Amino acid sequence: MTEYWYNVNTHEIEEDAMSDWSQLIGPYKTREEAAHALEKVKARNEAWDKGDDD
Repeated sequence: MTEYWYNVNTHEIEEDAMSDWSQLIGPYKTREEAAHALEKVKARNEAWDKGDDD
């Protein structure tokens, strides 16, 4: 099964992790999920930050 990764340097979607692991976010099951990787990271960071305020 193909896995998809978001490359934070090139801002491109990669199939089966072609770049160095330090440049990738994933894996994701679909290209669409990988395309929204930064949105997920941002949402998780905001949730984490909000939890720190309690």
